[in-house]
Amino acid sequence: MAEPAGRQAPGAGRQRPGPDHLDAQVFEEVVKNTSELIRIDTTNRGGGEGDERQAAEYVASRLADAGIEPRLLEKKPGRTNVVARVPGSDPSADALLLHGHLDVVPAEPADWTVHPFSGEVRDGVVWGRGAIDMKNADAMALSLVRAWARAGVRPPRDIVLAFTADEEDSAEFGSDFLVEQHPELFEGCTEGISESGAFTFHAENGLRLYPVAAGERGTAWLKLTAHGRAGHGSKVNRANAVSRLAAAVNRIGEHEWPVRLTPTVRAALARLAEVHGVRPLGPGAKDAEVDALLAQLGRAAALIEPTVRNSANPTVLEAGYKVNVIPGTATARVDGRMLPGAEEEFHTTLDELSGPDVRWEFQHREVPLQAPVDSPLFAAMSEALEHFDPGAHAVPYCMSGGTDAKQFSRLGIVGYGFTPLKLPAGFDYQALFHGVDERVPVEALHFGLRVLDRTLLGTGAPATGTGNADPAAGDAAHPPTDHPPARDANVPSGG
Repeated sequence: MAEPAGRQAPGAGRQRPGPDHLDAQVFEEVVKNTSELIRIDTTNRGGGEGDERQAAEYVASRLADAGIEPRLLEKKPGRTNVVARVPGSDPSADALLLHGHLDVVPAEPADWTVHPFSGEVRDGVVWGRGAIDMKNADAMALSLVRAWARAGVRPPRDIVLAFTADEEDSAEFGSDFLVEQHPELFEGCTEGISESGAFTFHAENGLRLYPVAAGERGTAWLKLTAHGRAGHGSKVNRANAVSRLAAAVNRIGEHEWPVRLTPTVRAALARLAEVHGVRPLGPGAKDAEVDALLAQLGRAAALIEPTVRNSANPTVLEAGYKVNVIPGTATARVDGRMLPGAEEEFHTTLDELSGPDVRWEFQHREVPLQAPVDSPLFAAMSEALEHFDPGAHAVPYCMSGGTDAKQFSRLGIVGYGFTPLKLPAGFDYQALFHGVDERVPVEALHFGLRVLDRTLLGTGAPATGTGNADPAAGDAAHPPTDHPPARDANVPSGG
């Protein structure tokens, strides 16, 4: 969206919040809200099967109790979304979208240490499906705007809150529905923040990184179909659909995709090279040079390695019904991911790898995304993280998967992944996404509240986006004693 002439940067001329607007209640509420949302089973089994209504009503009631008017919206009964707007102090400023999904992936209770929908708080940790993905973030947003309402604090720009259904499948009943049927609710939103980024990544030698997502690979879920000649399993058959499919699947699974560096990934590699004290990439770096740099980044390479290339991973095979019958058709599913600017290469390569006897098609497709890493919002997010974890480094990165930001991008909203969590060493955050024993430390939720508050109120980096702390606001807005201490987290290794 073009910047209207004469528009002030968000936060210009604002009145700074007092030091006590994050009261003890908000730190208690974020734990309570996380736990109670987890207890509401919003399992999304795909194919349209799911029910977010109870969780949506919970969120809506908490918003309404704070004087914030929610709207509940459904494409299908039970698949409920909540949208609300928190007015900013500057009506001329662009609005910001803060969004999170209410659905979760399935969980098998027998595999868990605690019941996945218990929301149990034990030893300073909240347990359950959604503790990381992403009822923790929903609870942070909900608790924070309630604290603002109690204290009479207004953000410098409108904040549009969206709690969505169906993110864990196709988003048909969630963000896709909202974008297609209710775009007016997001009027003025130019930027959005949501899940996955801004968690503590512990690299070697005590180095702490906070990867802030400024990009996503595109989703390309594929169906491969091979046709052949049906017949008896004892006969020679040169037109065997299973053999044709298996050959194509093997070629796809074994293919080495070339390096394709997007601006976000280049920025990430440059920043990681800097903090690791190694030589950065030069212009026109070859694939081998990129791989060599990744090898020098140690553990941090895991943040970047999945996003320097396209990928296509076979995941499902379907063929036949009896061992002595050669079927006439065989199908497979492939999870493909496309980098920004590399979509055409993905198409061409799949045509070559599938071969003349196998047809492929998109079952679900979403665009890749990029967001600027030199924006005022990125600077504010980075400054807030480094303010509350001195000595740590915020770094840009591109997510290998996808979020609702893909759908909201159709409204011109630039998306970032930003769910701030300070995590102890040994806590395998990424393994807990869709994993067993999903959990989040209470202290991580408290840290997230402070960082999110500082970012959204603009009490850190100035609107020019230099990333420097604002001494006028500084620590006064968030003194170390602004909440009661919690017990130390006793967290086993994740995963």
